[in-house]
Amino acid sequence: MTPASKIYPALTLEVMVSRKEGQYYDVKSAQKKPSELSDIVSAYANAEGGTVVIGISDKTRRVEGVNAQGEEKINNFLNLPKDCCIPMPEYRHEFVDITNDAGKPDRLILLHIKPSIDKVITTTKDEVYLRIGDKTRKLTVEEIRQLEYEKGVAHYEEEVCPYATMEDLAPELLDAYREKIGAVHQTNEQVLRARQFIVKRHDEDALTNAAVLLFGKNVRGFFPHCRIRYIKVDGTSMRTGADFNVVKDRNFDLPLLKLIPEAKRFISDQLEERTTLESDGRFHTYPEYPEFAWVESITNAVCHRQWGLRGDYILVAKYDDRLEIKSPGRLPNIVTVDNIFTTRFARNPLISRVLTEMELVRELNEGIPRVFKEMKEAGLPEPKIVETAANVTVILYNEKAADGNSQTTENTTQTSTQKTTLTTTQRVLELMEKDPYITIDQIAASIGITRDGVNYQIKKLKNLGQIERDGGDYGGKWKVIKK
Repeated sequence: MTPASKIYPALTLEVMVSRKEGQYYDVKSAQKKPSELSDIVSAYANAEGGTVVIGISDKTRRVEGVNAQGEEKINNFLNLPKDCCIPMPEYRHEFVDITNDAGKPDRLILLHIKPSIDKVITTTKDEVYLRIGDKTRKLTVEEIRQLEYEKGVAHYEEEVCPYATMEDLAPELLDAYREKIGAVHQTNEQVLRARQFIVKRHDEDALTNAAVLLFGKNVRGFFPHCRIRYIKVDGTSMRTGADFNVVKDRNFDLPLLKLIPEAKRFISDQLEERTTLESDGRFHTYPEYPEFAWVESITNAVCHRQWGLRGDYILVAKYDDRLEIKSPGRLPNIVTVDNIFTTRFARNPLISRVLTEMELVRELNEGIPRVFKEMKEAGLPEPKIVETAANVTVILYNEKAADGNSQTTENTTQTSTQKTTLTTTQRVLELMEKDPYITIDQIAASIGITRDGVNYQIKKLKNLGQIERDGGDYGGKWKVIKK
């Protein structure tokens, strides 16, 4: 039987020897001192976890084993995360019995490091590492602070904003807030102190970053990255140089309580309308995107972005076939693209509370599901949430994407939405008439559009009374009604 991990059976000896070092896997020679591996343990714990195999040379991939190192050193390897890291990360260890390259029975040690969700793991040398791809990188003081924000150990919004005073806050915003929360009989200072926007620093009152971000008169002077930038692109992709196709560019540099309403007002005027012929025989006009979907996506970007990341801003980009809302930083803490519907975590709880009280934003686990629901009810393709190492982007697709226009090249002559819709609809009808048992996937492949685009056309044809479904999804067939 091939030697393999009992915890992760896919890690056979052959895989352990041949697998390249990467984001979740590394090998180390047992000839190293256990303390020399504290950096990789810290790095995996501070990232997304990983497995370290001890007993395979990281230079030659020779299977050395660990037995020759003696029981004391072996025990030190097993206790490495406990002895060399503060606090101790969660981990599991195991031995894998193997035959080393000298032909003798031997063992490998596997340390399975779990990701640390709410703590930054340092080494006993007071150093912090992070695993990025196949590299273990030592973090700077500023990078450690960013990691603390990410894990909720520290909150950028709670830190003191240097040199900011009450004179730097807008009285009209503070008055509006006091009225909204029913505190009109209290002073601005009393409300700010009660909500932790005024804190003590060296026995003196000081304003926090959140106070200035929310209520600042000249927020740009303190936070030049407190901005929403809107651009309109002529086409479905951005070009550069002589073919540069950005036709509108507008920046909003305002405190958060003004930023969301002002951006909403402007962007609302930039969005188009779509007209469809419905079952009552009349044309009905709808917004290009459901208002809740794009407004909630923008307010979530404002509410949950990493405000400690300077030098970047929230970008709203309108293309012919979609609207992209890009927010600096990754999703907060335990939230992922896969669990965003059910998991709640506020990166900026103080800011989130004020924006919620002012009815500008909903809780994370309420708004996102409704965005998807409203897009579906509007007959539009399902939105996408894309996370990279630097940002999170919400993509809302419009009717042109549903009709497959986004797959055309930039050199193709652009027809009107109505004309393209009718052409695609006719092709769907023809396919159904030719083969009543045709599937949605087969229609999509034949026409060259997405499943969402086919479902959109089917919904429209049903509303027009031009098709019916005879039977269920499996084994049923389409019935085309001649009109």
